[in-house]
Amino acid sequence: MRDPYTVLGVKKSASDADIKKAFRELAKKHHPDAHGKDPNALKKFQEISAAYELLSDKEKRRQYDRGEIDANGQPQGFAGGGFGGGGRGPFRDFRGRAGAGPEAAAGGFNFEDILGDIFGRRANMGGRGGSSGASGGGAGGFSGFDAGDPGRGRADQTLSLKVAFEDAALGATRRIRLSGGKQLDVKIPAGLTEGQQIRLKGQAENGGDLLVTVGIEPHAHFTREGKDIHLRLPVTLGEAIAGGKVTVPTLTGNVVMSIPAGANSGTRLRLKGKGVQAASGAGDQYVTLEITLPEKIDAELENFIKLWSGRHPYDPRKKLG
Repeated sequence: MRDPYTVLGVKKSASDADIKKAFRELAKKHHPDAHGKDPNALKKFQEISAAYELLSDKEKRRQYDRGEIDANGQPQGFAGGGFGGGGRGPFRDFRGRAGAGPEAAAGGFNFEDILGDIFGRRANMGGRGGSSGASGGGAGGFSGFDAGDPGRGRADQTLSLKVAFEDAALGATRRIRLSGGKQLDVKIPAGLTEGQQIRLKGQAENGGDLLVTVGIEPHAHFTREGKDIHLRLPVTLGEAIAGGKVTVPTLTGNVVMSIPAGANSGTRLRLKGKGVQAASGAGDQYVTLEITLPEKIDAELENFIKLWSGRHPYDPRKKLG
């Protein structure tokens, strides 16, 4: 490996904080997840990680500065081993010396915690006999990140949140309280769908990410299909026959809609832009008419209908055969 100070782009007089800052910036830039498993990106990431592991260990750093060990952590003059391939270099396993736990690596330096701080989730690095992801296996291979084992690093924390139908369609901010008493404001994006998950980086009580799975409460009158809202609207017999203007509820308030004369039950009208207000564009609201007779039919209406029907017979079921 090249000189670790050169790899991280810091001076030999750099403080521990400067070294950590340089590593964080380079690790974000060259992380394999951001480069489609490019083997060159993996190699660069491994080199950065190895340089940081050596320089973050105060004893190893002193030994390197005194010329007692080389950039691979080998005693000067040792011909064997090499970057990432031997059993004696600093990068032989992300989990620490000779397979020790992460807390044992580099004199207390926990590589997984550092990556957890950077990427907001626990690092699951390949090691002895592990899958390597982009590198194809072997010691020091990279296998990506997951929320996995809560006993190692910082695991993600999950919880469920129910929101109102309108909040999911239009967007809102809702405050939640974690079990430890911590309160957080969760931004509900407009157009959110049932079961969608919102990630709050670093907001879990253990320092990991908080994953909020959102459920949507049903609405008394509206239903939703994609970005469109549907409503069944009762209209009177007179409104259906003569037409006219009626008030229609929408997610953003009441609007006035015109009903064409001679409208039937099942007639569907569109209110453009009155649906879900998603970032990709607003949906529409579709209004399906339902002709509704009065709760009590008096003699006047009954006699009129009988007289009219006798003079104007028609069969609405003719098309059914």
